[in-house]
Amino acid sequence: MAISTADFKTGLTIQYEGNVYQIVEFQHVKPGKGGAFVRSRLKNLMTGNTVEKTWRAGDKMDSALVERRNVEFLYRDGDDLVFMDMSDYEQMTLPAKQIGDAVNFLKDNTPVQLVTWKNQLLNIDLPHTMEFVVTQTDPGLRGDTAQGGSKPATLETGATVTVPLFVNEGETIRVDTRTGQYLERAK
Repeated sequence: MAISTADFKTGLTIQYEGNVYQIVEFQHVKPGKGGAFVRSRLKNLMTGNTVEKTWRAGDKMDSALVERRNVEFLYRDGDDLVFMDMSDYEQMTLPAKQIGDAVNFLKDNTPVQLVTWKNQLLNIDLPHTMEFVVTQTDPGLRGDTAQGGSKPATLETGATVTVPLFVNEGETIRVDTRTGQYLERAK
């Protein structure tokens, strides 16, 4: 189905140059001289990269019908990941390398969304924030404050994030899974 720049809205998925993009943001610009155009930031759902693209007003492109399926991550089986479809409880196995960086934040029994296009897995969407137990980090020194600095910490999934000096092993912290940034201690 063809759409034009007038149909742009945040979250819309389009096909462009053989890839599937999701519109992150866009802006219609009408200069005093010359034709109107649309500036956009697009996220490539196949690679995860973000690009900026300027379109002439009225340019047409194909819509990409992306399917999102609610699944639950069950467990790791060697280099594979086992998921269960929440609609029919059917289990599926996917190679960990196909998931990309999101594999660093997958915990057993985590609800996620599989994003597919033409039966090809593009991505998985994790919850934006998740709680993890810190399994290894250097001890903070006496006198460390919230403003004091940062140190690396290894989470229960094996991912490494940067945390403030006052965070200790065994504590549960909240992490933004999109950026891998520490947000706060879990209450």
